[in-house]
Amino acid sequence: MGLRAWPARNVLYDGAWQLRLTAGHPSKRLNSMSVLDQSDIADIDIRFEKARRHYAAFGRPLIVRQTPLTPSALIEHLTDAGAKPFDETLVMTRDLRSFSADEDIELIPSQDVGRFVDAALKVNPVEGLTKAGLAEVVTAIKPAHGFFIREDRQGAPIAAGLCVHDFDMAGIEALAVAESARRQGHGRFLTAGMLRWLKSRNAGSVWLQVTASNAPAIALYQSLGFAEAYRYRYWKDAA
Repeated sequence: MGLRAWPARNVLYDGAWQLRLTAGHPSKRLNSMSVLDQSDIADIDIRFEKARRHYAAFGRPLIVRQTPLTPSALIEHLTDAGAKPFDETLVMTRDLRSFSADEDIELIPSQDVGRFVDAALKVNPVEGLTKAGLAEVVTAIKPAHGFFIREDRQGAPIAAGLCVHDFDMAGIEALAVAESARRQGHGRFLTAGMLRWLKSRNAGSVWLQVTASNAPAIALYQSLGFAEAYRYRYWKDAA
């Protein structure tokens, strides 16, 4: 569901090895290899070299995204080659059937891609990410989705995020609060509004992702009923 909610521009499969590339967006999730079956470990040396060459052809290093589905043999291969893990992320989930938001938190999502992209880049500027690059990813989302923006009294965006409703599950993506507006309740307000909207669409459960080092955000999500489902991290090819 996470892969569908944040789609890469180019996806190549080698068995259960998924190679994702997105030239216009620097996100590691959009530019890394994931293995979706623990048993797919045949010819690791050969296939790893093919993957390395595939990314090199686009001027990118090979980055492996390690999830609970990643074969241990591949991690051993990376370790033996001198690769190091970095950037651990928590995937957190909660059951929406038990969620109850304050009655005054009712947000209507926008469908304006340009407005959301401008707000998202204003709230959370990312090095190397352009308006066109973010718009390319957002417009490629196939499941039903909505954009949420919180503004100050002058109309400037101070928080933004998007929801993706996919069958019985829903995901919260690209949620961020402007640095100058943090610890003022904007993140809680926006997240609660998103959850209420998703519940109104009859989504049964919701997930989100947060960097393992972001203790304030993790505490916020825990207070809203989220619990850790699993973690993932990245490995960068030592070559």
